[in-house]
Amino acid sequence: MTTTAATYWEPLWSRGRRYRQLDDYENRLVADHLGPGGGRPALDIGCGDGSLARRLAELGYRTTGIDCSPSAISLASALNAGAAFEPVWRCIDVTADDLRVLPELAYVVVTCRLVYRWINDKAAFLDRVRHLLAPGGTFWVVTEVAGRRSPTDPVQGLGITPAQAEILTAGWSVVRTADLDVLRCYALRP
Repeated sequence: MTTTAATYWEPLWSRGRRYRQLDDYENRLVADHLGPGGGRPALDIGCGDGSLARRLAELGYRTTGIDCSPSAISLASALNAGAAFEPVWRCIDVTADDLRVLPELAYVVVTCRLVYRWINDKAAFLDRVRHLLAPGGTFWVVTEVAGRRSPTDPVQGLGITPAQAEILTAGWSVVRTADLDVLRCYALRP
């Protein structure tokens, strides 16, 4: 784990900070774009409290949730509810750690919810994701888009810019999007 990412995120999670929860509409988007898991492997990058990883498990994916914050991983594992495919949790920084420690060599679904905006070297991150994604798999990204909040909103600058969105979508043969208020969901396939 890199000290930079962990130094920023760990105090937030350990003090009880929580982030936007999945709602019914987002759950439907996940199901519609990713489909049933059928026991195939999925990876949730930046899993936080594990809500998306647990949703993937409900859909039948063998899910691994990773986060650079030990407190987030502790919270996620404490919330396991006994699903058929209970997620596996690992404290890993996807941008710096050796990904060979993951339980699978490749994943049919890789998700990244509310994380992409915080990645410094987006091109290097996307290269790592492409190496983790199984042929024909889907990279599911949920991120805020710049310009969707009012100019007076104190967190108005959290969205990705058009240039950052272009980096995200370049090089994929299929790019599907769905809007979710200030967020955009991307289903990307090689």
